[in-house]
Amino acid sequence: MMETLKAAVIGVGAMGTNHARLYSTLSDIELVAVGDMNRELAVNVGKKFRCKAYKDHKKLLTEARPDIVSVAVPTQGHVKVAIDCLEAGAATLVEKPIADTIENAKKMIETAKIAGIPLMVGHIERFNPAVQKLKKRLKKKQLGKVFSIHATRVGPFPHRIRDVGVVIDLAVHDIDIMRFLAESDVKRVYAETEKKIHTSCEDMLSGLIKMESGVVGVLDINWLTPEKIRELKVIGEKGMYQVDYITQELTFFENTHANKEEYTYQNILMGVAEGDITQIRIKKKEPLKLELEAFIEAARNKKKSPVSGEDGLKALEIALAITESAEENKVIVI
Repeated sequence: MMETLKAAVIGVGAMGTNHARLYSTLSDIELVAVGDMNRELAVNVGKKFRCKAYKDHKKLLTEARPDIVSVAVPTQGHVKVAIDCLEAGAATLVEKPIADTIENAKKMIETAKIAGIPLMVGHIERFNPAVQKLKKRLKKKQLGKVFSIHATRVGPFPHRIRDVGVVIDLAVHDIDIMRFLAESDVKRVYAETEKKIHTSCEDMLSGLIKMESGVVGVLDINWLTPEKIRELKVIGEKGMYQVDYITQELTFFENTHANKEEYTYQNILMGVAEGDITQIRIKKKEPLKLELEAFIEAARNKKKSPVSGEDGLKALEIALAITESAEENKVIVI
C-alpha cells in the first residue's frame, strides 16, 4: 500500500480550486490545506473540500506540513511562494508561466536543485490525451519529417485577465508544446502584436518561431475572436495531424501523390491530391488530472518532473523574446 501524501494548494482562484478539487479525489492523497490572500475565499474553498484554510502561506507550510504543493497565485508571487514551499521540503508545482522574470525563474530552479526536490511547471496542454497520442506518433516517425507546427488559440476576452497580455497568458502554452513535439530549442523569433484593445498589454499575436531542427512554428493568438478555438496542426512529409484541444480529437490528413497520368486541371491547382482522413481513437481524460498524477509520481520517486523548471524557463525566455520582437520590430535571436 502506498504512503499517503499530504497535499496543499496556495492560491485558490479558478485554477487553484480545480487543483484542490482533484487532490480531494485522488487515492493516496490527503488534501490538508488551502491558502489564499483572500481569507474569505480560502475559507470557502477549505469548507468545500474539508481541509484547513490559511491566509498566510508560511503558516500553512509550518502547520500543515504538506508533502506536495500546487502554487496558483498571481505570476508575480510565484518566486516567493514556490521558494518557501521548496525550502519547507515540499515538491512544488507552479502554474504557468514559471515566473515573471528570467532571474526569478532561475532562482526557483536553483532552490529546487539545492533542496533535491521536484519542481514542476503547469504546462497543462502537454497532458491533453490528443497531444500525448500525437507525441507517440511523431516519435515513431509516422509523419516523416516535420515541416511546421501551426497553433491557433483564439477566443473572446477573458475578464479575469488584467495584468498580462496574450503572449504570457496564452502563447506560452503553444511555445511549450512546439518545443515538446519538435524536441528542439528555438533559435529565432519574429512577431507582430496589437495592444490597448481590451488591456494595456497585447491583445493579439501573430508570431513566427524558427527551431534549431528547421521546424517553423506559427502562432495565431488573440482574445478578440467571438468563437473559442484551441487547435494545433503539425505538417510533415506524409500529411498533417490536427489536434482539437477542447474536444480532445486527433485527426490525420494523408498526403497522396497522384499518378502523373491522372493529372487534371484540378490536381494541378491543388498541387497534392487529398488522401484519406483518419480519426484517431483517443481515450479522453481531464488533462489537469493527468498533470497532477504525473506530478505526484515525480514527488513520490524524487525524480525529475515531466515538465521541469528548465522547460518553464525556456518557454518564458521565448515568450519574452516574442514580446521584444514586436516592440522593437525586429527578429530576435535566442
